[in-house]
Amino acid sequence: MLAFTEYGAGDGTPLLIAHGLYGSGRNWGVIAKRLADTRRVVTVDMRNHGHSPWSDDHGYADLAEDLAEVIDHLGAPMDVVGHSMGGKASMMLALTHPDRVRRLVVGDIAPVSYGHSQMQYIDAMRAVDLSRVTRRSDANAQLAEQGVEPALCSFLTQSLDLAEGRWRFNLDALAANMPAILGFPEVTGAHDGPTLFLSGGQSDYVHRDYRDTIRGLFPAARFAKIPAAGHWLHADDPRAFEGTVRAYLDARGL
Repeated sequence: MLAFTEYGAGDGTPLLIAHGLYGSGRNWGVIAKRLADTRRVVTVDMRNHGHSPWSDDHGYADLAEDLAEVIDHLGAPMDVVGHSMGGKASMMLALTHPDRVRRLVVGDIAPVSYGHSQMQYIDAMRAVDLSRVTRRSDANAQLAEQGVEPALCSFLTQSLDLAEGRWRFNLDALAANMPAILGFPEVTGAHDGPTLFLSGGQSDYVHRDYRDTIRGLFPAARFAKIPAAGHWLHADDPRAFEGTVRAYLDARGL
């Protein structure tokens, strides 16, 4: 089972948060604590990330089954927030296990294939000489030498195990599965439950042209933007992200 952390114990519908590629549940701790004032919030480490098990397989059907297992363990249904890769996994969960999901928030991603590559970050992490790393700042410096922007250096090194001298990513599996991670499976059927596609106003991940595809799979979809945020909308404007998610999950009559 995926590693997970629980926050709060309120009476509201529990919330599960699924992070994006190269992230971990730890990245969502501040948001989770804030949302946990009225409900239990659970952050997971996706497979091949953080403290969760490693696997050669990293397709969205597999990731959806991982999330379903956690929800079944803790008690269904749950509200689900997924960002980027975690958003695609959450969409797949809702499409294949609709009874596990009450309301869904998809953070800055669409159920489509993307043409950009994320391999440069795997290459950069592989190139870090971990024998010369005693502090995260050492790894940050080596990543920066390879052209990784400062904010992403700090983000990536949150998943560096200094004591063990290793990354908490299965870099080989993520590299081998990169086409599947950037894509989205062919799915029949639709999820008609309440779904919010929440995008960064400065991001180009969710084009208006994608809306027909989105509504084909999620006919009840609603759309909102956080104007000042990019793809990392929860980090770029955490207060606006928290407020929008809270308002949507607590709204009546959806």
